[in-house]
Amino acid sequence: MDRLPILYSFIRCPYAIRARMALKYAGVAYALIEVSLKNKPAEMLAISPKGTTPVLQLPDGRVLEESLDIMHWALTQNDPEGWQRFPSDLLELGQNLIRINDHEFKQNLDRYKYYVRFTEPQIVYRQQAETFLQTLEQLLQNHNFLLGDRTSLADIAIFPFIRQLAHVDLAWFEHSAYQALVRWLNFYKSSQLFLRVIEKSH
Repeated sequence: MDRLPILYSFIRCPYAIRARMALKYAGVAYALIEVSLKNKPAEMLAISPKGTTPVLQLPDGRVLEESLDIMHWALTQNDPEGWQRFPSDLLELGQNLIRINDHEFKQNLDRYKYYVRFTEPQIVYRQQAETFLQTLEQLLQNHNFLLGDRTSLADIAIFPFIRQLAHVDLAWFEHSAYQALVRWLNFYKSSQLFLRVIEKSH
């Protein structure tokens, strides 16, 4: 019997959530190891000294240390609904959205969430993060999803980070000007794909 890939994950990590959603969607079976950030497994540190989750160790010995690499690998195994099957201009848009999410927005999100560690009032960091929210809201005004009328890799890659921002002050987010984004977020929060990934962690 073939060995399963081993996924080192941390339940609240948005990077790990998006990797696990892609693996679940692709129907990839794997052995899950939930990591305690205060006591990281020696086996994980041996293959990925940077010590962050997620990390996927494949049966052939290859190690994928970045969540996007794990997502892309999963979709090469199986992409039943065509998360990657979009025209090239839309795929480029999706890649740009993910890049902004993973860099500028993530930095602003962390400052908004952990504002006591920084110098400005919390609202300043939220307003900085809202630049990206406005971009997403504009895209979702005309379509149900970021690249059109069905889920793409970009939707799943970005969703856990918007979820994290929303839950800093859920009342504000739900009554904000970003009602299309609220609807989009709630769609994925209530999806079987997300719920099954979260269930497995408890």
